[in-house]
Amino acid sequence: MSDIIVAPHVRDLDDLARALAGWLSPRLPGASDIRLENLTYPRGAGQSHETILFDAHWREGGEDREQGMVVRIKPTSFTVYPDDLFIEQYRIMQVMHEGGYVPVAPPLWIEEDASLLGSPFFVMEKRVGRVPVSIPPYSEIGWVVEATPDQRRCMWESGVRNLAATQSAPLDQLRFLEGSDHAREGLEQEFDKYTRIAAWVQQERPSPMVERSLAQLKDLWPDNRPPGLVWGDARIGNMMFDEHFEVIAVMDWEQPTLGGALNDLAWWTVNSEMMHGARQDRPHLAGMGTREETVALWQEVSGISTENLEWYEDFTRLKMMCLGIRMATLRGQPPIDEAMLAQQLKVE
Repeated sequence: MSDIIVAPHVRDLDDLARALAGWLSPRLPGASDIRLENLTYPRGAGQSHETILFDAHWREGGEDREQGMVVRIKPTSFTVYPDDLFIEQYRIMQVMHEGGYVPVAPPLWIEEDASLLGSPFFVMEKRVGRVPVSIPPYSEIGWVVEATPDQRRCMWESGVRNLAATQSAPLDQLRFLEGSDHAREGLEQEFDKYTRIAAWVQQERPSPMVERSLAQLKDLWPDNRPPGLVWGDARIGNMMFDEHFEVIAVMDWEQPTLGGALNDLAWWTVNSEMMHGARQDRPHLAGMGTREETVALWQEVSGISTENLEWYEDFTRLKMMCLGIRMATLRGQPPIDEAMLAQQLKVE
């Protein structure tokens, strides 16, 4: 089960190797005999973007050179989100890498012309490490379960510290993430974004519970709305770890906004409880911090108040349900039961 490919689209990798080798030629001055090897899709992750790992080899200055790389291709048909933030995804990785705020795979080049691969794409350096994948769940099988509680504790702490460190990026460097005039930044931007996403996912599958949840969240608007970056899919499954269980790459920046710091913390805590928290059918995964420990450490590192976090967690559940509705539509699955939605969204 660990070899599951979940990419939204797969293509002939030999054809891709030939196309990318020609494209790389002018981007590697002095290089000759460029060849790409070991093309492969990541396993158990990457459901929204087509992502392919490869190793580039070439001759330069009379010597053999090589570099591990990754190509990430903009989705065209299997679109999970309505907002096109592909270029912004590349730019925020540039900011994070150049400023050293959190470790990311260094971005190398972006190609906005869709003629070569059928869609824009960018290339970044390949990092070598391990990722807590979602399919199959890292809490049930694989290297995370096989690790000791002390190793998982190190992984959890490194993950939370890097989650908090994303807030160290100066917002003045991220103005390209501003929203529309009526919701340029802050919680207004993030709420506007998901109000639009909720309307979009309901075009084929209307959901009264989603609409009621939006209204309820608006009525209970939180007092604590700290500014800050939204990574967009803030979870340990979007981090890569080395052999010492330390973060070496923060990944998947496909839906960033300036929507406020607490959105990412809430996404992290809700996702963590689902993936490795205690439930009726299983105990808490030993070594992974509890919600309370996560919140305390994040606040200590970021210096940002976590007051009203429960509201942001309810907002996160709405976001996740919207994306769940969209994924069910894309996969041709039955609609999500409204009674279950009401329970999950805590609609009164």
